[in-house]
Amino acid sequence: MKWEGNRESDNVEDRRDGGGGGGGGGGLFGGKIGIGTIIIALAAWGFFGINPLTVIQTMSGMDSSPTQVQGPATKPPANDMQAKFVSVVLADTEDVWKDVFSKGGANYSPPKLVIFRGSTPTPCGAGQAAMGPFYCPADQKVYIDLSFFDTLKRQLGAGGDFAQAYVVAHEIGHHVQNQLGVNDKVEAARRRLSERENNALSVRVELQADCYAGLWAKKANESRQILQSGDIEEAMNAAAKIGDDALQRQSTGQVRPDSFTHGTSAQRAKWFNVGLQTGSVKSCDTFSTRDL
Repeated sequence: MKWEGNRESDNVEDRRDGGGGGGGGGGLFGGKIGIGTIIIALAAWGFFGINPLTVIQTMSGMDSSPTQVQGPATKPPANDMQAKFVSVVLADTEDVWKDVFSKGGANYSPPKLVIFRGSTPTPCGAGQAAMGPFYCPADQKVYIDLSFFDTLKRQLGAGGDFAQAYVVAHEIGHHVQNQLGVNDKVEAARRRLSERENNALSVRVELQADCYAGLWAKKANESRQILQSGDIEEAMNAAAKIGDDALQRQSTGQVRPDSFTHGTSAQRAKWFNVGLQTGSVKSCDTFSTRDL
């Protein structure tokens, strides 16, 4: 992915040196959180409407009550290449979605991206590295412990810079849904549904965020020629590796379709590709189609 030298977003908060809460000393694999919890948590990664943090909190006995950030956030160091990378990707999503919203006669309000280490307080509960990246609608911020990219590569077999960009773009996709009112509609519908129906609804939400990530990739490449050989394959591979069936098979050896909350590997790759090929918000309507 061609990204060096491109604009970096100002909407990045670096909490790794204190300001937002400490990490409990264990990082991704420390304390009460083991690899089993990580994989199970990843199966709930980005869950929209029901706080994904409760997966980790329930399994490790942590407090799930909402918390508020204390202390001012700082910008990442200029020589931190991983932080610089996500700042560039965030900036690129800002440019793409600002243009998309503008052409639709609306204004796009970009989210903040919070970089933390270990844990950090959020209005959605205590954020943990083991959850992977997540979006909190309550404060319209994306949270990420950059060590997740190592997990993505080493534990899940989805390395590469564009795989990482896809992860960020997917979470921004949840913010786009929030801006478009999808969150409110989902919440209204969720109260009338059974657990199984809620899971099925969540799959549609997640697949739409995948589609929005593909839309971003298409628009960004058209404007700035960011794609290099192998980039799309990296993103498609990442989408497949974090499908519900793949994660469940890896963590338990069994696949339970009625418990899916994100979609299968094939579905996630498919909807990323729909966005990539069409570049159309309308084409990303996963709620109207019967064929996911």
